Amino acid sequence: MAVANELLLNSVRVRRPASAGAPLYCDALEYGLTGDGSTNDQPALAALVDRLGAGYASDGRARVIYCPPGIYSIRDAGTVWRSGVSLIGAGPAATRFMLSNEGNRADPTPLAFWTTVQHGADRDRHIADCTFADFQIDGSGVAMAEYNYLAKGLGIQYMVRGIFRNLYIHHTAATGLGCDFLQDSLIDGVVVVGCGRLDNGEQMGGAGIGIGIGGWGTVERLTITNSTALANGTNGIFLELQKDYWPPPRGYRIIGCHSQGNRFGISDWGADGLIVSACTMTGNLETGFDVSAQGTSSVAGRGGLLTDCVIDGNMCDGVSIGNSPGPYTVRGNRISGNGRHGYHSHDLGRGYRGSVRDVVIESNEFWGNGLDAIRIDHQMTDAVLLNNRIRNNGRQYGEGTGGTGDAVHYSERCLVDRSADWPHDGHRGKVLRVGKAVAMVASNTGDELTLAPVRPDAFTAWSGDVPPPGCGYELAAAPKLRAGITIDAPFDSATIRGNRVWDNHDNPTQTHGLWITERGSCVDCRVEDNDLAGNADEGMRLDTPPVGGRWRDNHVDSDWS
Repeated sequence: MAVANELLLNSVRVRRPASAGAPLYCDALEYGLTGDGSTNDQPALAALVDRLGAGYASDGRARVIYCPPGIYSIRDAGTVWRSGVSLIGAGPAATRFMLSNEGNRADPTPLAFWTTVQHGADRDRHIADCTFADFQIDGSGVAMAEYNYLAKGLGIQYMVRGIFRNLYIHHTAATGLGCDFLQDSLIDGVVVVGCGRLDNGEQMGGAGIGIGIGGWGTVERLTITNSTALANGTNGIFLELQKDYWPPPRGYRIIGCHSQGNRFGISDWGADGLIVSACTMTGNLETGFDVSAQGTSSVAGRGGLLTDCVIDGNMCDGVSIGNSPGPYTVRGNRISGNGRHGYHSHDLGRGYRGSVRDVVIESNEFWGNGLDAIRIDHQMTDAVLLNNRIRNNGRQYGEGTGGTGDAVHYSERCLVDRSADWPHDGHRGKVLRVGKAVAMVASNTGDELTLAPVRPDAFTAWSGDVPPPGCGYELAAAPKLRAGITIDAPFDSATIRGNRVWDNHDNPTQTHGLWITERGSCVDCRVEDNDLAGNADEGMRLDTPPVGGRWRDNHVDSDWS
């Protein structure tokens, strides 16, 4: 009988009527908002959120604010959000929230926020049961004398069962969707463009979608899917552990997203077991996919899986792993056309400094990258390079050159030298020097260099004025050796098996299949069944002879076997 009574009470509790004065569904235009583009709708929105939030706290029933088509001006203050209050528009092209702070330049003015520092947010004072969907946030009206990482579109910390769907967030001063510690939550179909416009590229935040992690402990369940990040100041999409003494959490997935023209495409700065699948990372100004200790806690991701992605045409590296303890798996990706390396393991000088362990690079397609397809510049142990196809890399092979005089002309994004005869894309990924100014070469024809923007969403490649006609320029020579696999650090107990490494161009530029440099070493490695024939110079170059292990059944262009 006691059990039956408890079930009856629970049933009654679920069906409690809405609290008086706090309806379950509100048309914003009936509750003080105007959507006319000129009236400041922030006070009315804040009052309505408080009213509905109090209703949710009273009866446990979530509320919805519906904003019909219109332009809703949000000026000079952000809205402190409440549990159980959802904000729904009529679609990103119809319902627009215009953020500005012209009357209060000290206030960063997000649309909605709830933070630890300002509101005492934590596990016990979290936001729950909120959906933000079907509207646009335009942050172009927010200006500040100094960069403030709180100048976001949405900035909520500690949320449970949050949903962000079908949003278009653009040109915010800091991160567009910058929410931390999201549990049992979903980000789906969010488009972020030109966010982080006041970030200098080195400051906190400034991303399209930026998620701080670790506040809920070892497991935080969040999926980011079907979203697009274009030309944002730092990362397109990134996860960042917020405290170096917190354990890196599991439970994150980034699936089916596109990240283009940002500084970094997608970054793992502190997760454990992040899954990144079926994404495209193209044309980013530094790296397509970055695992490193560059985040605020100086803790890199580990245990992640990068699978079935296209990572193409990024200005520097396709995949970069720096100061992660490992493991990490990079499997089944196309990694092509990047300005420097396809995969690069390196030391950033911060975070974990020991050997990277248990990295797997398997069944990827590496082609057309500017320098080495796989470059190991940080000590690694127990790595596995298995069944990769590595061809036609080393495309940054142009000789050092320069020019001046009447044939040389500059514009915002290019240099033309009518007297030049450069190899096609032979300077891609190089630094162009014009006096004290520098720019990055994105591509080139025989007489024209196309330059990357000086920062995401920038019109020009120059940090200052466009150089005058005839001004002298310099391009450094490419490295003489550009291998399919280059080992330039201790590489112990590794397995390199079943890889096909070659160059089939009429003018081959991938000089070697496998190169161990004077600074590199292979101790107790298993290098077996690789086909290294058909490179520009030779299959193997061993400036440091291997020690121990098994080296057999490798097909090369010399007497090695």
